[in-house]
Amino acid sequence: MSPHLGHPFRGPDYIPGSPPNPGPPPVSPAPPPISPVTPASASAPPSPVAAPPAGVTVTRRRAGFFIGTLVLSIAAGGVAGAVTGARDPAVDLQQAAPPAAAAQGSITAAAASVLPGVVSVRAGRATGSGFAIDQQGHVVTNAHVVEGASDVSLVLSNGRTVDARVVGADEDNDLAVLQVSTSDAAGLRALTLGRSAQLQVGDPVLAVGSPLGLEGTVTAGIVSAVNRQARFGDNSTRQSAIQTDAAINPGNSGGPLVNAAGQVVGVNTAIATLGTTRSGNIGIGFAIPVDRMTTIVKNLLD
Repeated sequence: MSPHLGHPFRGPDYIPGSPPNPGPPPVSPAPPPISPVTPASASAPPSPVAAPPAGVTVTRRRAGFFIGTLVLSIAAGGVAGAVTGARDPAVDLQQAAPPAAAAQGSITAAAASVLPGVVSVRAGRATGSGFAIDQQGHVVTNAHVVEGASDVSLVLSNGRTVDARVVGADEDNDLAVLQVSTSDAAGLRALTLGRSAQLQVGDPVLAVGSPLGLEGTVTAGIVSAVNRQARFGDNSTRQSAIQTDAAINPGNSGGPLVNAAGQVVGVNTAIATLGTTRSGNIGIGFAIPVDRMTTIVKNLLD
């Protein structure tokens, strides 16, 4: 699209070309009596033929009436209103002070509360994301992130790298639980688990993780659909999923999808692509609902 926006706005009285010389205004021997003030909307529009001198707004009336009106305006203290071009007093534009800490429930507050509990998962040559679910060092991620890996490590939000082991995995539902040592768990903040059954289309959500290896990345969007059928896990069966337009890319797998209150409502797992040779966010991502995740994780920990 061309950036050209057309001609400048022109009012209804615009006439191209130079205005003709109206000549000297007629002189009246005496000003007529002052009539009551008429609202501007009721005044007849000025004639486009006679252009007033620059800097002065004058309608086509006799000069005597203009002079009489000017004298009365000066006597009443309305000089600024009688003469066009008078400077207004300096305007003091107030600027607000920097905002205080983000209000509870804001996107900024939600991101700040979630980031300390999100980790980057490194399992062999695979990378993904995960998040802490308790103070005992348990971390949830996707099963496909740690599948077949003998060595798993986590990069915490403070930059530390710690070892982790796979406690259990459910390949059919693409979920896995990892464990870090008690001392390493001190660097993790357990995230609050919400309820995906309460989600509605249009609710704001955040996807947090390490897309393309960029740790601690936060993207925002909305819930695009609930109970969307998508294929997860090894059995490729259709399961109910949360659809979101929050940007999800390779490396987000296993990271949390959280609501505006900072509560986990899903596990980011898959993205829609335009073909086998294309990958990356196109505004359609899928997350495992947290209600189903909770049931599966409990079974893995028992």
